Amino acid sequence: MLTIHRIKTEDTSYYQFMENLIVESFPPEEYRELAELRKFTDENKLFHNNVVLDGEQAIGIITYWDFGSFCYVEHFATHPEARNHGYGSRVLDCLCHKLATPIVLEVEIPDNETAVRRIGFYERNGFKLWGCEYLQPPYRQSDSFLPMRIMAYGALDMEKDFPNICSRIYKEVYGIEKD
Repeated sequence: MLTIHRIKTEDTSYYQFMENLIVESFPPEEYRELAELRKFTDENKLFHNNVVLDGEQAIGIITYWDFGSFCYVEHFATHPEARNHGYGSRVLDCLCHKLATPIVLEVEIPDNETAVRRIGFYERNGFKLWGCEYLQPPYRQSDSFLPMRIMAYGALDMEKDFPNICSRIYKEVYGIEKD
């Protein structure tokens, strides 16, 4: 049975699994410093750091921020040995039922085959690609903003909700006040 299990740093083996997977799955500019991640995991009530379990076996991670009116998925990755076994769709289905609120996430601009495939995966799982320009703020001061797109699941309207969603993500996740 697939479950999404919230962890803290004291959950040593699961937490180490999560850190290892985030480092191997994402380039450094797409995740925060590990010390800051540990602090958010243990101290920020809005931030949910989760391992995905199939029975007792950790097969992936999904981190999200719960803002009440919507949730923002920050990172989602499946362990390389568990990829291409249908876990991704099952995890999203599990998450959507668990949260029962609209969900947004960032994806790369669809200018290469990998990005197009990833967007297609989310679309097959009920997410809609929003056409608004979106810049992901840098996690580190030395990095630049990354052009991305937002995808949304649930009762959200791009024109009405995009400004508020961006403002909330910028402020809470990245610590930036958006005008």
